[in-house]
Amino acid sequence: MKKMHGTDGEEKKMKAAVLTQYDKSGRELEIRELPIPEPGADEVLVKVMTAAVNPLDNMIMRGEVKMIVSYKMPLVMGNEFAGIVEKTGENATRLQVGDRVYGRMPLKKIGAFAEYAAVREDALARIPEYLSVEEAATVPLTALTAMQAFEIMKVKAGESVFISGGTGSLGAMAIPVAKSLGLHVYTNGSGDGDNEARVKRLGAEKFIDYKKARYVDQLSDVDHVLDTLGDRELPDEFSILKQGGSLVSLRGMPNGRFAERSGMPFWKRILFRIAGSKYDKMAAAKNQSYDFLFVHESGKQLEEIGKLFDREDPLQASIDSVYSLDRVNEALAKVKAGGSNGKTLLKIAE
Repeated sequence: MKKMHGTDGEEKKMKAAVLTQYDKSGRELEIRELPIPEPGADEVLVKVMTAAVNPLDNMIMRGEVKMIVSYKMPLVMGNEFAGIVEKTGENATRLQVGDRVYGRMPLKKIGAFAEYAAVREDALARIPEYLSVEEAATVPLTALTAMQAFEIMKVKAGESVFISGGTGSLGAMAIPVAKSLGLHVYTNGSGDGDNEARVKRLGAEKFIDYKKARYVDQLSDVDHVLDTLGDRELPDEFSILKQGGSLVSLRGMPNGRFAERSGMPFWKRILFRIAGSKYDKMAAAKNQSYDFLFVHESGKQLEEIGKLFDREDPLQASIDSVYSLDRVNEALAKVKAGGSNGKTLLKIAE
């Protein structure tokens, strides 16, 4: 990694939250001073203003995604962020110094829990004018998840989709995106507070309070299912899916289709084909399809998301709580505990 130096030749430093090794029980991150990176030819240097803390961060720290992407330690953590372009590489011509940008860090090079990050330009998009930097930091992972899930499903206007657990931050993005694509949206979750009214405002036609009813008794012949809960719910989700329907899971087991779509080597394709065979068999019973999604970076898709909304009908940014970078471990613990109404953020710069 190239390092940035000041006019006096002294190496410039930044604060960053660093993982030193994988730990199944959840090792705490260390706040360290590291050199500010110099952007490569296809990268831009971003001053990170705000980063979002996600379940994915805890999963990486526990080593749960090593088979999908393995990181070298020590590792600057953080996947989702918003900030301001400070410097551009020689081949980075789309973005300019001073642009407000947001994105999902490239899979193979994360590092949003830091004061600066060198990021491939094609992973970034300009923040829509109507969003603050804090609001923008809540968008990339959920927006890209929704876009990539519906892309895999090959959805068509007029079809139906069930989004499990739609009262959380993913639902706040996936529901309006689905609605904008012309889908009939059904979801479930806790009916506490104004959850039902909120998801219906976002575009859900039907909300099922899991404390009062089971969605398997309320829904059938749904065209698509977006699964956010994994193994324990998948049999029920397949049961409400129509013959030939598609299910995309964020929490199930990767399968052969995922490995092929991701361009993984042959040995990993075989391994994931075996690992995901249980769900492939469930799907095959009614000629359905099962796909696992591990969301990847895409500035282009983020720009498409921005165009789906405007100031009168804005992207929904839901913020639960905000921490400083020094309190990153508290933020990670909060996300691990669950029950949030929106994103947990790290405010890194003013």
